[in-house]
Formats: sequence, structure tokens, C-alpha cells
Amino acid sequence: MSPPTRADRYERLEPEAEARWSRFVKMNQELYVTLLGLVVEEVRLDYCRMRMPFKTELNQAAGVVHGGAIAGLLDSVVVPVVGGPLPQGARFSTVDMHVQYLSALIEEDAVAEGWAVKRGRTTVFCESEVLGATSGKLIARSILTYNVSPPR
Repeated sequence: MSPPTRADRYERLEPEAEARWSRFVKMNQELYVTLLGLVVEEVRLDYCRMRMPFKTELNQAAGVVHGGAIAGLLDSVVVPVVGGPLPQGARFSTVDMHVQYLSALIEEDAVAEGWAVKRGRTTVFCESEVLGATSGKLIARSILTYNVSPPR
């Protein structure tokens, strides 16, 4: 029997929303998430896990994955978290993001988990973290605030 995961704490999304947000990075072929190579591994109500496969193009000059790529992953992993329970067409965006870099990511995939901490009518507070997929090292963590608007 496998030990419980963080995802096990969260309910499943409605099937249509789960299908839509599982395709999040695939439906945006020309955007930043595609450049980073992000892959959605699991999405639930208020939770998401994504992988950023290692590629040398994401490195900075010292041979470690660039902090901007890691920040992009920390921010992107909460997009399905924020959008999952919202009606299709709702708009939302990051209004605040704090990142702590705790360790270097060197030549390994990054796995991020993101989750909602609190939802308000127009604001969603989230947290996310990135671990080295092989090493299990905590690479970075983030606290994020999103503004939410209903569909037009």
C-alpha cells in the first residue's frame, strides 16, 4: 500500500473540469508553459501536480536550472488550482507571488505541487513547491495571490 500523497487530501474535480485542466499545457501550444515543457500529472479540486522535464536550455550560465523557469513552474502549477472550480470563461491572474529558492536544481526533472489555501469571491490564496524528481530535494516554494473575475 502506497503512503498517502498530498493529492489524497483533495476531492476530485467535476469530470468536465478535470478533463479541461488536465489538458491545460496542451491547449496552449504557443505560450510560456509549452516553452518550459510542463506536463500536468494530476489535477484535483484545489490541487495540481506538474512536471518540468529537464532540458539544458533552461539552465543559467552556472549549469543549474534558471530561477525564472522554476518561478514559472511555481506559478503555472496553481493555474488549474485556481481555475478548476470556476465557470469556463472566468478570468484570473497572479497579483502577488513570493518565491523562496532553497536549493539548486541540477540535471533532473522538477516536480511541482500547488494547492489553494483560501478562496474568496475575487481572490484565491495559493501555495506551491518544487522538488527535484530524482533527489527529492526541496528546490523552491511560493506563496501566491490570484485575482478572479467572472466570465463576461
